[in-house]
Amino acid sequence: MKRSDCVQLYTVEGEQLLHSEEMPWTDYPRPHLKRDSFFCLNGEWEFAVTGKGETPASYPERIRVPFAPESVLSGIGRTMPKGAELHYCRHFTLPTSRSDGRVLLHFGAVDQVARVSLNGAELVTHRGGYAPFTFDVTDCLAEDNVLHVTVTDELDTHILPYGKQKRKRGGMWYTPVSGIWQTVWLEQVPKDYIRELRIVSYADRAELSVDYSGDAICEGTVILRDGEGERTFPLRNGKATLTVDDPILWSPETPQLYSITVRMDEDTVESYFALRSLDIREVNGIPRLCLNGKPYFFHGLLDQGYFCDGIFLPASPEGFERDILLAKKFGFNMLRKHIKVEPEVFYYACDRLGLVVFQDMVNNGGYSFIRDTALPTVGLKRKNDRRIHRNSQAREAFLSGMEETVKRLSFHPSVCAWTIFNEGWGQFDHADAYRRLKALDDTRFVDSVSGWFLPRRGKGSAVSDVESPHVYFKPIRLEQAKASGKPIVLSEFGGYAHKVEGHSFNPVKTYGYRFFSDASDLEDALEELYRKEVLPAIEEGLCAAVYTQLTDVEDETNGLVTYDRRVEKVSADRMKRLADEIIKK
Repeated sequence: MKRSDCVQLYTVEGEQLLHSEEMPWTDYPRPHLKRDSFFCLNGEWEFAVTGKGETPASYPERIRVPFAPESVLSGIGRTMPKGAELHYCRHFTLPTSRSDGRVLLHFGAVDQVARVSLNGAELVTHRGGYAPFTFDVTDCLAEDNVLHVTVTDELDTHILPYGKQKRKRGGMWYTPVSGIWQTVWLEQVPKDYIRELRIVSYADRAELSVDYSGDAICEGTVILRDGEGERTFPLRNGKATLTVDDPILWSPETPQLYSITVRMDEDTVESYFALRSLDIREVNGIPRLCLNGKPYFFHGLLDQGYFCDGIFLPASPEGFERDILLAKKFGFNMLRKHIKVEPEVFYYACDRLGLVVFQDMVNNGGYSFIRDTALPTVGLKRKNDRRIHRNSQAREAFLSGMEETVKRLSFHPSVCAWTIFNEGWGQFDHADAYRRLKALDDTRFVDSVSGWFLPRRGKGSAVSDVESPHVYFKPIRLEQAKASGKPIVLSEFGGYAHKVEGHSFNPVKTYGYRFFSDASDLEDALEELYRKEVLPAIEEGLCAAVYTQLTDVEDETNGLVTYDRRVEKVSADRMKRLADEIIKK
């Protein structure tokens, strides 16, 4: 079924925005490195769609950036033709107070290949739909400026990571997006400036390092603010060690953040950090995932990050907060962000509100229903993954995307685990990918092969920090997983579906793993699932469990909340009481 044959749903905020000229996406988009300088280019842009290689004679449409054109909130609301080029045009004038510094142009994300020009000067071509990119536009600026962005989406090539998008949407595949889908903005910086901050958190300190554009030795200061006032730390050779007296360690129960100001020469940025530790310890003979030195049960939900009216974005940044608070309202302390990388404001909200994130990498490569779903579901999960998905371009693109994701998100204390491959899709040489990721970040848990496709029998378990089964069509049993000697993460289970009339995207088809026509039956079945299978498994060694899922998504009606976020299908109080028992187990 095409999206046009389905019901257009709206969140409350989306419905309000549809009838308003307001632009809610105007907040500073990079909370971990914030300057006073910020000029937002979101809002109405001129828009045209042409065939490949064609130049538009005019721009007949208007699009609301940063919403993807496939979303109704963009003002376009249709799927782009295969092979089309999307053309964006924005006229702007900068404030006249600009000094002798540099001006940087930032794109949060553009799906998938973007060619950018300013005042006729070709600036950059960027490939990849989930990563931000930045470049210096100082020498191209004029009094009145014209910015052009041309976008092509190579979704069907399976080279660049594309996640859950598919042109023929349906079932577990969703409406594809293309074009600009995150904030576009400008900022002024000094001639030499702080390009990036990296913070590695421990229980007793945070190690800060600065990527500085200048050639001089990186000297400066870091001012830390906490409840006791301000403390100043020296920044030498671009590094500083930050400590806090009597620190409050970050957790979902105590999401303590510490504010800092970093000063180097003429540049000043605001940022923050948290103190917390993650490790694996044996407790009573069982390997456990530990947060801040103690076993911690990560009680989670699968989160696809899709919205009925904005698709890849909620109508406003507060939509991310709403989803986070919904998860906490139901008693969950973790979201597994499934095969999608969000704007930074999502992770900042998790940092601030207290919700752990298990972050997936975005898949690429070809998908086979027989190989990647049907056979593993009946138990054929052993593969030599060094022999599949041999396309070198796809491998390089995946590894590059993984590196970008880790470098970008490792700042956030809420991100506590990385998932490399999911259910074999695009999987290749997981052991090599694990070693590469650990070289980038050895402070978090790594799930190399979530679901299945382990090495062939006789070669041991996967090279991974955890054993990570998916269980949908049979009772949860841990005997085989326990043989690995690793902490066990039930990284997907459940998927119970209930369709709420008037709040379902697809009136004909329903996708899920067990179906309930009555909400009370769904609620009873959920409690029975947790009491009879999850709670006993925690005593046997289960360290984390990820229920499928937080919200409905298109055909999938297995969310605790409808796709439009208007109906909670189960009692939050009942789920919270159950969660209290699970977390204390």
